[in-house]
Amino acid sequence: MRYRNGLAVLLLLVCCVAAPGKKKKAVLPADVLRAQTVLVLIDPHAGMAVDDPNANQNARDAVEKALMDWGRFQMAMDVSTADLVIMVRKGNGKMVQPTVGGLPNNQRTGIYEPSDSGGRIGASHGAPPMTGNPGMSPGMGPSPQIEAGPTEDMFAVYRGKRENPLDSPTVWSYSAKDALRAPGVPAVDEFRKAIVEAEKQEADKQ
Repeated sequence: MRYRNGLAVLLLLVCCVAAPGKKKKAVLPADVLRAQTVLVLIDPHAGMAVDDPNANQNARDAVEKALMDWGRFQMAMDVSTADLVIMVRKGNGKMVQPTVGGLPNNQRTGIYEPSDSGGRIGASHGAPPMTGNPGMSPGMGPSPQIEAGPTEDMFAVYRGKRENPLDSPTVWSYSAKDALRAPGVPAVDEFRKAIVEAEKQEADKQ
């Protein structure tokens, strides 16, 4: 019964995320344009795909590298120092698939950020600290599950420096097939275009 109820909830989630449209075309607010630091997290509700266990981790790493290459933001180590929080989730074209849930998606030992001086290494132990800890997957430990979710790659931007940032409305989002694929990472490129457009609009108002 627990299995069937869980599957019903996940199927309801699919109906929500399968709404028409890939990208929210909205003017970015001024505080987002002023943002200097960003934290990249894997969707804490995403399970580990059996056929591609490192898919979400690789997508997060690709997004971080693309952001570093862009050079607009510095990488933050936790929500308290992040002006923006970017949540990523890798799609594989399947609406329903077996995964392993209850895993700490965002546990890591650090971030290496290249710079003119040779690079910066940020130490991090466990998941990024934050109230409610959205960096951790729900559950009491690893367990098999049937997961329903988006079929396309997801990239969502939230405001940081607040409790439970992922519970707040998204500032900007983009989803498409291979949107998180390295080395180009189209989602980061689209976010850059959105910022450029928003800055142009701000300049026209002055």
